[in-house]
Amino acid sequence: MAAFSKIVIAGGGIIGNSVAYYLAKQNGVPVTLIDPVGIAPAASGSAGGLLAKDWRDGTTQEQLHRRGFALHEELAKELDGGTTDYRRLNCAAVYVKGYEEHSNRNNDKNESPSLRRKYPGVEWADKNVLGMEPMGDESTIAQVHPKKLCEAMWNYSESAVGSVLKKGRVVEAIVKDDSVQGVKLEDGEIVDADALVVACGPWTDEARHWFSKHKGSLPEHHDGDDGNAILPRVFGLKCHSYLVKPKSGKVYSQGVFFQGFGDEVEVYPRPDGDVYVNGCTDDDIIVTERPGSVTITEDKLEKLRDAMRYCSSDLGGEDLHPHLCQSCYMPVADTDESIIIGPIPGVKGAFVGAGHGPWGILQGPSTGEAIAELLMGKDPTHVDLSPYAL
Repeated sequence: MAAFSKIVIAGGGIIGNSVAYYLAKQNGVPVTLIDPVGIAPAASGSAGGLLAKDWRDGTTQEQLHRRGFALHEELAKELDGGTTDYRRLNCAAVYVKGYEEHSNRNNDKNESPSLRRKYPGVEWADKNVLGMEPMGDESTIAQVHPKKLCEAMWNYSESAVGSVLKKGRVVEAIVKDDSVQGVKLEDGEIVDADALVVACGPWTDEARHWFSKHKGSLPEHHDGDDGNAILPRVFGLKCHSYLVKPKSGKVYSQGVFFQGFGDEVEVYPRPDGDVYVNGCTDDDIIVTERPGSVTITEDKLEKLRDAMRYCSSDLGGEDLHPHLCQSCYMPVADTDESIIIGPIPGVKGAFVGAGHGPWGILQGPSTGEAIAELLMGKDPTHVDLSPYAL
């Protein structure tokens, strides 16, 4: 397979930036990155950034996952250490008592004083905790600030090899003789290319229509209702989150997955003193909201705040207000693995990387590294992509 030299990447999140970074770092190749908003405007800018080395062991994602974990440590050293807030920490499952009854009466006046105490091994959850189970220590758990990482990778791509960021929305892939010739933007501009990487998160679903004028061969999962679509459906799962500073001013170092709130609630303290609280994930849908303009449901945020009031005196006081509230869509593809990585069938120079769900930040660098190798005409060195192939 021949290497490509005029590469367009659609999507400014962790996948697109990882592809651009490894093309620049390992091959000295610039790209044109196209995004409607800019760098990390959607899930990659709103994600928590927890990195768990071995949580996909024993699955087909083990290689992709472990390689991603290793690359994050390398990136922290390569990208002017400290700029991405990378660090090691520990993680625990924490079990809480009687939240359903509490939420029904919407107060904690009858809370047992005996449960207002620190539970052994739990760093900051000091109310209504029944038990805990370690999920990993500093040998297997790390974290990164996803938006800072994306910005640092892009800054390197831009400064080292002259990669270009273009704000716009791709609406069509220009294909001639079964090969990518460029892309058309919503405003009518044509950007020449001999390779296109589709890395649009949940908006990758729209890329099925970019190839609608192409009459090439279609994969088995082709949906006949969509003309000449050559990609599977890609859905989004909406998740809410907020950032808050502890009243004490402490910097914590234990991520927590709570059990007992009904909806999942996850909390990741950051080294800058922020605490990231997220959860209340919706069912998967075809995403119609636009990048950078995803709406917030106040009831979802209030449920997360109430969970913190219930379990932590330092993170959940009535007078403690989030300084950033947000929501985003985690992408999942309609395939057995939910992840799609590799060439798009029937079109030379067309590639895709999407559908990583809650593990997009961790698996982003390993996905980007592998796609960069494909673009250079090489077989991926560290990851077998066959489980994710179209």
